[in-house]
Amino acid sequence: MQAEIITIGDEILIGQIVDSNSAFIAKELNKIGVSVYQITSVQDTAEHIYQALEEAGNRSSVVIVTGGLGPTKDDVTKPTLCNFFKDELVRDEAVLAHIEELFKKYINTPISDLNRQQAMVPKRATVLHNAYGTAPGLLMKKGDVSYFFLPGVPYEMKNLITTSVLPNIIKTYDRPHIVHRTILTYGLGESAIAEKIEDWENNLQAPIKLAYLPNLGRVRLRLSAKGSEKEALLSAIDAEVKKLYPIIGDIIVGEEEEGPIEAQIGKLLVEKGLTFATAESFTGGRIAEQITAVPGASNYFKGSVVCYATAVKVNVLGVPQELIDAHSVVSEEVAMAMAKNARKVLGADVAIATTGNAGPTKGDSDADVGTVFIAISSPKDTIALKFNMGNHRERVVKKSVNKAFELLYKEILKF
Repeated sequence: MQAEIITIGDEILIGQIVDSNSAFIAKELNKIGVSVYQITSVQDTAEHIYQALEEAGNRSSVVIVTGGLGPTKDDVTKPTLCNFFKDELVRDEAVLAHIEELFKKYINTPISDLNRQQAMVPKRATVLHNAYGTAPGLLMKKGDVSYFFLPGVPYEMKNLITTSVLPNIIKTYDRPHIVHRTILTYGLGESAIAEKIEDWENNLQAPIKLAYLPNLGRVRLRLSAKGSEKEALLSAIDAEVKKLYPIIGDIIVGEEEEGPIEAQIGKLLVEKGLTFATAESFTGGRIAEQITAVPGASNYFKGSVVCYATAVKVNVLGVPQELIDAHSVVSEEVAMAMAKNARKVLGADVAIATTGNAGPTKGDSDADVGTVFIAISSPKDTIALKFNMGNHRERVVKKSVNKAFELLYKEILKF
């Protein structure tokens, strides 16, 4: 059982917007046992849309198309559907009534004939009610293949996937179970982990497969299996995970299904009754951003001082100017002072601080590009560690944020 996703829009192909719709759809399909065979982006032209529909239908049982359903001249999807399915457009009175109601309640501009055009749908299509927009979703069949056409607006598309598309697929098709379990590791690279777990990986039994998902200082290990008996698959994966922990348990910080590392840190802080704060220089608040993205972070996160400029480190955080003059703004001593003072200024039990040179120039420091200091201060101690994160600015920042979370996680475990 497999599906294909087609996104329509020149704005995707020229990089004006990022195709987040396909990622959402693929994830939701996977949950119900549907594998995505291919994702395709095509231009807003009838020729490309027709060809994409034809090719996808030859390979897959389900084709999901997003975008191109608007009423303007650049949206040619519906006329192309009529050509592809040998159909014609007719006015759907229920859709028209919904459009008029949306304009009456929520839209300040008067409804136009162009807006009413949204009620024109292929005669043989099953209309999927779009509660949040004027473009209805459509379901059309060609042989045994189901084609779903959805608006490209993400929140409209997501609602239709949940309320209409997935229930229809579940009702129509027999599907295997697809199960995943993803282990989160920090501190070792992909190749180093592969060497450590080589024997374990070589002895994985079918249908279990392993995938490495590396990302600048962290590696996710995803075990996947597909079959007819869900409980048997889960049991088999569980047995393999239990064998894995004794081998690399020192770098495992949890499992993706439990949430990202910042969520794991939040749980630990709550369990131990601790509060947390950050003082960030070159990371520019990214640690705080990820921490506060976790629901309930207000229970343990005090706040952050983003002291990007040296003057802010001195005037707001209270780092002595003499310390900076003596050791440089990118130094172990300054990082430790930042962490200590963040605890004091923000009233936290634990604080983490970052100072470094992300490049492309050296700025206020003589430190080489990529030199980073990360400090953690707690009632137990204040420590700072030095790293060289490379010579690419974005890599330096992202890798440092991941390393900060790794160090913080391990430090909190000591309480």
